[in-house]
Amino acid sequence: LDEAALMPRSFVEQAVARCSVRGSKLWFNCNPEGPEHWFYKEWIEKAESRGALRLHFTMADNPGLSPEIRQRYERLYTGTFYRRFVLGEWAAAQGLVYDFFDPARDAAPVPEGPFGRWRVSVDYGTVNPLSMGLWGERDGVWYRVEEVYYDSRREGQQKTDAEYADMLERLAAGREIQRVIVDPSAASFIETLRQRGWRVKKANNDVADGIRVTADLLRQRRIVLCDTCRDCLREMALYCWDERTGRDAPRKEHDHAMDEMRYFAMDLMGERSGGFAVTSVRRQA
Repeated sequence: LDEAALMPRSFVEQAVARCSVRGSKLWFNCNPEGPEHWFYKEWIEKAESRGALRLHFTMADNPGLSPEIRQRYERLYTGTFYRRFVLGEWAAAQGLVYDFFDPARDAAPVPEGPFGRWRVSVDYGTVNPLSMGLWGERDGVWYRVEEVYYDSRREGQQKTDAEYADMLERLAAGREIQRVIVDPSAASFIETLRQRGWRVKKANNDVADGIRVTADLLRQRRIVLCDTCRDCLREMALYCWDERTGRDAPRKEHDHAMDEMRYFAMDLMGERSGGFAVTSVRRQA
């Protein structure tokens, strides 16, 4: 079973149950997750009682990676992801989600000159805030150049889908938008946008993989946050792991711009990887 920690427990247990022929053997491999993960609890900690042999590797043990590639990955990962994918530790997620990001260093002015393509990402909210990010591509880099952030609690008034669509029109400001990547649960808003002629794509809402992909793209500066996006930068400094859950989950607060940034990153990575599962082609530890 390749990348067993990413598989549903029920699937792994059924696969184990099917190995009923005399002499059958089980082989698992995976990158580490959190220390409360069921595979760690049931197989790693109980390896001796299960009659299993555990072999622990780090990224340095991968013979398919050149020294240059290993150095690249060591620079890409920090914190929890570094401990997991480079050192091979079952480490708990804690602290800031994007702990490597420094707004003073990493936020950039909006580049001067034309952009090649434009896209918008949207995290929908009525009681909760709505966040929209306008992304422009230049020389292979996507810049989040402008934003709309509407908090109905702060403003004391909720907006309708039609009013949100008007806000999107103003954000686009006549630019040709390739597509609008929207929170998949926002069915009524998606329909409103389609009726107005927008090309809409439902976002991939996988949180854990989305955070990994977003972190990689930010560190490689394939996506860049501009200093005009104040609410997004504010959330970056507040977006934390929820250490009470025992799994890789951020706190459900200060996460609206973070969610739509993640939607954009997953869409971009899915486009570049040809639609294959990101974790199956990118993890090389």
